[in-house]
Amino acid sequence: MKKIIILTLFVFSQLTFSASADLGINVGVSAQLGEAEAKGSESEAGAVSNSKTEAMLFGTGSYFIEKTLSFLPGPLARLTLGYDHVPHELGTATRANDKLDLKGNADGVATVVHNKVKAQFEDLNTVYLTARITDWLYVKAGSVSVDAISQETLGTGSDYGNAGLDGSMYGIGINHTTDAGMFFRVEYNVLELDGVTLTSTTNSANTVTLDGIDATSARASIGRSF
Repeated sequence: MKKIIILTLFVFSQLTFSASADLGINVGVSAQLGEAEAKGSESEAGAVSNSKTEAMLFGTGSYFIEKTLSFLPGPLARLTLGYDHVPHELGTATRANDKLDLKGNADGVATVVHNKVKAQFEDLNTVYLTARITDWLYVKAGSVSVDAISQETLGTGSDYGNAGLDGSMYGIGINHTTDAGMFFRVEYNVLELDGVTLTSTTNSANTVTLDGIDATSARASIGRSF
């Protein structure tokens, strides 16, 4: 994903230097509110010991930069290339449970241990294209990446590392631009993040699997065209 971001910024710089008085650059900020659903499971020695689906509300603020591709021929001139970054944590998912554990007990008597699984999501980046259907209506699609930072406390002794999640997004929006170059947008977006399986660094027989994250959101933006 970092290579895609670097390539995007390089394209922006080249297009900007070759532009005339009308740069075709849009910059702005966004506020977003949505709902996400994630399904995951824990496995010990190949057997799923716990599986659960969690839903949560989230809110984000982000900034973005775009370059219109009006120099392209025909319908392609209606495309805009953009990059959006959320500079703060997206939220934290936490789940705790008590379970029986026989590990390390010579007498074979199970003891109850407390497990607390916690994942913090941050560094959300989106590279996208928008296509103008009319002067005020557009559709949008792109590639997304986010970091999942593991902060679990597991009485069973397992320890899991961090993971990077990739996925896609698509949406539809309306735009209004004033004569002074200010624009206002409202969007509805769908986000789909791929799943990942992590293996315990202390016991390779234990794994946790995130089947994926699906989210929908409403987004409002304000910005300036140059």
